[in-house]
Amino acid sequence: MVLFRLFLVLDTVLMLLPHSWRKRLFTTLAALAHRFAPKRNKIVQQNLAFAFGNELSMDEKNQIERYCYRNLALNLLQTMENRRNTAEDLARQVTFKNRQKVDEILAQGRGIIFVSAHFGNWELGGAALSSLITPVASIYKGFSRSEFDPYLLEARSHHRMVLAEKNGALKHMAKTLKNNGSVLLMIDQSSNSKYGVSADFFGHAAYHSSTAAHLASKFQVPIIGVYITSEDEQHYTIAFEEPIEVGTANEEAILKATTQQVNTLERLIKEHPKLWFWCHKRWKGEYQEIYEG
Repeated sequence: MVLFRLFLVLDTVLMLLPHSWRKRLFTTLAALAHRFAPKRNKIVQQNLAFAFGNELSMDEKNQIERYCYRNLALNLLQTMENRRNTAEDLARQVTFKNRQKVDEILAQGRGIIFVSAHFGNWELGGAALSSLITPVASIYKGFSRSEFDPYLLEARSHHRMVLAEKNGALKHMAKTLKNNGSVLLMIDQSSNSKYGVSADFFGHAAYHSSTAAHLASKFQVPIIGVYITSEDEQHYTIAFEEPIEVGTANEEAILKATTQQVNTLERLIKEHPKLWFWCHKRWKGEYQEIYEG
């Protein structure tokens, strides 16, 4: 609890500073963290080698490795700022692309299953989606130090997002969709045969969560990918992908819908490789050997 109180003091002081100063501080700390995290850096390189083979130069891989830390720092800073900023602040930062079909579906009184990933400034993307488009229910994983959980919940709920802890969250998602609400799911984490289906990801068969497809079939709502990108870390584009209608909940339909989501994510990562969170062991369930040695 003492650590959390000290963090709150730091938070108060930081928020008194101009945004540019806060950003410089966080990105400097990210650069330092990169220097002192050889094990994590190795995971990034192992993932990149597994996904791209020899398609990327060593210089490109090193740039992506460094940016992983910078991007994580920017997301942490965004979380802190989201506790205080307004819908108007978010609107000044983001531009929506392909929004028309989303608005049409919502106007029909239907819910939507938005799917995204730890890609770009996902904290800004989630807040802007929930604040400026439609409130969403989402899942969070609690911190190892639980006293920090309310801080994260406040940052997200401030922008109309309703959070459910990972354990038991499926019932929460189902209730939201049953009431014609919308949900936001992150689909880029490793899965297994119990909770997912196998589909190629960067040329390697791997399990991917099929939760979105199952929920879409059960409640007859579309799945729409939503991803955030930026060229200058100041102005952001939030793009909506084409809606996926699942229909009948048979194995073929679930696999097809999940594969469509995976293919979209892979395409976006290939277009903007530095924006994905390469620091986690995405393929640990199927290819643990790539992380050994």
